[in-house]
Amino acid sequence: TTHYLFIVVVAVNSTLLTINAGDYIFYTDWAWTSFVVFSIPQSTMLAVGAIYYMLFTGVPGTATYYATIMTIYTWVAKGAWFALGYPMDFVTVPIWIPSAMLLDLTYWATRRNKHAAIIIGGTLIGLSLPMFNMINLLLIRDPLEVAFKYPRPTLPPYMTPIEPQVGKFYNSPVALGSGAGAVLTVPIAALGAKLNT
Repeated sequence: TTHYLFIVVVAVNSTLLTINAGDYIFYTDWAWTSFVVFSIPQSTMLAVGAIYYMLFTGVPGTATYYATIMTIYTWVAKGAWFALGYPMDFVTVPIWIPSAMLLDLTYWATRRNKHAAIIIGGTLIGLSLPMFNMINLLLIRDPLEVAFKYPRPTLPPYMTPIEPQVGKFYNSPVALGSGAGAVLTVPIAALGAKLNT
């Protein structure tokens, strides 16, 4: 029972961390402005969470399951915003599943070699996730139009959707926190893998 409870806790908490790390692409109004900032923590959080989860179970396919949980969770949030009167494309659901499938494939192809999963699989996530999400963003309506037509009621002052204010975003504590978090998750992933041995 403890074993399965731990898996559930890891899945839920990792999902919340990953989604919050990508808050800037999650909402269409700041999607393109923060694409680079989004890509770094999202790639890292997916790699860290999925590898930890996958090595804990030892089953190839777990990373895809993990990404699916996050996708469902985000679609629920998308539906909640839609219920509040916002358009369906106001929330962009990040594309996690294909990158997680590459991680699972690496783990399976290397005969469950955890070091290969971390190095090769992590690299594949870092290369593929920004590409998939860039394609994803090309399919939605103009984010600037959405920003002015549907402003978020809880939008902080430093994220006010005015074109000349874009530079302020990169000096914000939220952006700095995401960057620091992305850097810190790398040694944490290695530590988590070591604890699994």
